Amino acid sequence: MEFTFVGSGDAFGSGGRFNTCFLVRGTGCRFLIDCGTTSLVALKRAEIDLNAIDGVVLTHLHGDHFGGLPFLLLDAQLISKRVRPFFIWGPEGFEARLAVLREALFPGSSAAALKFTIETATHAPAARRAGAGFAVTPYPAAHSAGAPCFALRIECDGKVVTYSGDTAWTESLIDAARDADLFVCECSSFARDLPGHLSWRTLAARLPSIGAKRVVLTHMNPDMLAQTPTVGLETASDGLTLVV
Repeated sequence: MEFTFVGSGDAFGSGGRFNTCFLVRGTGCRFLIDCGTTSLVALKRAEIDLNAIDGVVLTHLHGDHFGGLPFLLLDAQLISKRVRPFFIWGPEGFEARLAVLREALFPGSSAAALKFTIETATHAPAARRAGAGFAVTPYPAAHSAGAPCFALRIECDGKVVTYSGDTAWTESLIDAARDADLFVCECSSFARDLPGHLSWRTLAARLPSIGAKRVVLTHMNPDMLAQTPTVGLETASDGLTLVV
């Protein structure tokens, strides 16, 4: 399995990075985790074949994590000429929020006839959902976005990858990332905990309780980016691809 950080930035593009968007490539699947507002640009810069992407799994409904979907869907309709189904799995209420967002950005787009179907499913806490070649189990995250927020435990090609989503520390991260082959964790700040987010100080004290085999930090603000040489862990960057 390959895991690519198409975008590794926070909501403010700190460090000139694209909003959160990751690509998982397994033997029988290819899908996105989150699709922030800048993701279509990031995907095209990385020369990723959009029609080869099966769908997207969302952690929560902030713009830097799902705001790119209207652009991606419009491109699929008008530019990429997609014909095969596209799935979207996300928190309860995401379909209505997405429809409103599509209409706000491109009036009429949510009602336009498409040559491909959009298959949707709603996350339920700790309920494993299987797709073609992969499975996802969502765990509640300590974050607020007007709808439930989740960390995601992903199984693919016999490996486990967990993504924290945006979250303050919560004990559910232990179950979500326990013994994972790769734990991609938000680390928004270095020493001071921001509401709904993790600092390096808080995360470092709790990583031993998780036991993930490999940890990569993402979603970093300027303060955290400046401190990356001091933390002793891998940090994400746009375009970085890991083999898990």
